[in-house]
Amino acid sequence: MKTIGVIPARFASTRFPAKVLAMIDGKPLVQHVWEKVMLARELDEVLIACDHPDVFKAAQDFKARAVMTDPHCISGSDRIAEAVKDLKADIVVNVQGDEPFIDPGTIDALSVLLKQDTQVMMGTVVKEITDEADLQNPNVVKCVVDHQGHALYFSRSPIPYHRNKASTAKNYKHLGLYAYRRDFLMTFTGWPKGILESAEELEQLRALERGVKIKTTVTSMESLAVDTPQDLQKAIQWFEKSKLMTK
Repeated sequence: MKTIGVIPARFASTRFPAKVLAMIDGKPLVQHVWEKVMLARELDEVLIACDHPDVFKAAQDFKARAVMTDPHCISGSDRIAEAVKDLKADIVVNVQGDEPFIDPGTIDALSVLLKQDTQVMMGTVVKEITDEADLQNPNVVKCVVDHQGHALYFSRSPIPYHRNKASTAKNYKHLGLYAYRRDFLMTFTGWPKGILESAEELEQLRALERGVKIKTTVTSMESLAVDTPQDLQKAIQWFEKSKLMTK
């Protein structure tokens, strides 16, 4: 199955404009993401979907394959659908352009999930929350799953709420990674924005509102999405720490 990885690199981010071009150790954020994605073994091709000439030029400067897309796309999935509409592919993997520490092995695991189970139309990745600050942070999206690993809901609020303090239910956070069958991606992005999607500003809720199951795979690998200038400072610190650990 031909699998394409696409990085939606949005210049006009509401919370942190031009963040994909923010510098970490002399490289733009989106380049760090691209370098990680290029290490994934299950991807046959990697593409950056840009919405601004500055992002497109930056991608060209570090020799990435890039395409321009409509700056008014309502979500990363919609941007990706536009980027791959004329390409042949069976599976499309969406790696958010603000995830500089995404693990290539996690990308591979998600790709394999769709390759091995043809019933899965859309998949994503979750990780158990171990930091209470993440649970309370609305920029960290939470997810609850059923016994088969299908997502029941995604929210910026802490879910599930542990009214029973003896509860053993786990809290998971959602990582910025999706995989879709190409035909489903085109169907999904043809649907209007949903009510819950609009409320939470979470594109995956468009699928759940339509009754589509989203299969999750659990990772133990930590990541950090750069949603705000404060997150960028954390990312710089993470990067410096990782360099010290590899010396």
